[in-house]
Amino acid sequence: MSYVGLDLGTSGLRGLVIDDAGAPVYSTERHFSVSNPEFGWAEQDPKDWIDALDDIFDELKAKCPEFRDVQGIGVAGQMHGATLLDKSGAVLRKCILWNDTRSHREAAALDGIDEVRSLSGNIVFPGFTAPKLLWVRNHEADVFNRIDKVLLPAGYLNYYLTGEFVADMSDSAGTSWLNTGERCWSAKLLELGAMREDQMPGLVEGSTEGGVLRGDLAKRWGLGVNVTVAGGAGDNAAAACGIGALNEGDGFVSLGTSGVILVAKSSYSPDADSAVHTFCHAVPDRWYQMGVMLSATDCLNWLSRLLRRSPEELSGKLGDELKPPGFERFLPYLSGERTPHNDASIRGNLDGISMGTSEERIVQSVLEGVAFGLKDSFDAVNHGCKPVETLSVVGGGAKSDYWVELIATVLGIALRKPTGGEFGAALGAARLGMCAATKMSANDVMLPPEFAKEIEPNIALMPRFEEAYGYFKASYPAIKGIRNTEG
Repeated sequence: MSYVGLDLGTSGLRGLVIDDAGAPVYSTERHFSVSNPEFGWAEQDPKDWIDALDDIFDELKAKCPEFRDVQGIGVAGQMHGATLLDKSGAVLRKCILWNDTRSHREAAALDGIDEVRSLSGNIVFPGFTAPKLLWVRNHEADVFNRIDKVLLPAGYLNYYLTGEFVADMSDSAGTSWLNTGERCWSAKLLELGAMREDQMPGLVEGSTEGGVLRGDLAKRWGLGVNVTVAGGAGDNAAAACGIGALNEGDGFVSLGTSGVILVAKSSYSPDADSAVHTFCHAVPDRWYQMGVMLSATDCLNWLSRLLRRSPEELSGKLGDELKPPGFERFLPYLSGERTPHNDASIRGNLDGISMGTSEERIVQSVLEGVAFGLKDSFDAVNHGCKPVETLSVVGGGAKSDYWVELIATVLGIALRKPTGGEFGAALGAARLGMCAATKMSANDVMLPPEFAKEIEPNIALMPRFEEAYGYFKASYPAIKGIRNTEG
């Protein structure tokens, strides 16, 4: 038997096949673009997701012998996206993505209502789904009035695969419509968001069955007639499943497009005022808390485009030995910020530039700015809790030992790098598919990987970075009044 995990990201779809021992046997991916029709907007055509999925499964059929024995499929997806369907199941407009900030006014108004934080467990961020729908109501009434169902991106892929309207708890917790403690749609939150429960998908746990693969698709890809499709997960919950972060205190740093500090929780204990996300986990009776910065490796990618050097070339210029913090300071708010500031309109800043500033020192300042932004999230997640002593580190930026040592030094904890291979959201999604198809326990399936190394903080430089972090924190109020004037 084998299982497929799909990870629907902002820039592409990844497909992974694992065998019945949980070992990866084949992976492939397809890429697509993001549309930015106005400043602060980010949209994708769901047709691009379906085309990518079809291509991936066609390739798996042709090139992966284990694919013919698939018993379960799991889908992980970028969270918060609003995919709007009419009564026929047709998409009404492009999906408004997680990093779209157009609904900041609607988010602020919704967040100002007393019951919202207490029911959802979270601040209403502009990227969440509920304020997006209020924006559509206010600006695209013709679309809003034809909405029959609202699906998250992973839910839309599940709908294509099964014909069922479902959403898992972890993904749904990022909508501002879910009672996160009770793990059910909140009638009050839906009312405040001008939505109805019949417009919502059915709720399932991510590790249980969400449907069965459509017969026509099973025939096209040469699969059996009873392939289970799991409820799935939001991308970060799936990544936690992939790295085995299920139990109290387990967690990771994700150094990807966005930057994430995630810690698993065995009980529901929200701290919304800190701008920490408290979401349901992808497995029953567990939750997680998460701090998010919207631009992490995206900051290095931005610099890469400006300087016309690859991110790897830029970070490689710093060598292997961690340098003391530089005089140049970079604030990584290229797309606004969530934790701890909840500020959609703040933008990045680079200061301290002098005649002595080199390309290398600008690269150093960017890496340091991202590390300090992660420190903001780390402190918020640890507020009032037993401090986390070690975390795993995942994501594309984790390939740089320099960056990982820098983050370990700024956070003051050891970071563990998994042995090369699969351990991200696609693996977590495949594991959810395995649990749903076999009824195996998540604790037996979602085991942590082997770790290649553990990178300790640089004790000698910690005081220097603590001082530099103080300057970083003081810089935010100084630029808080700077707002976008584009468009």
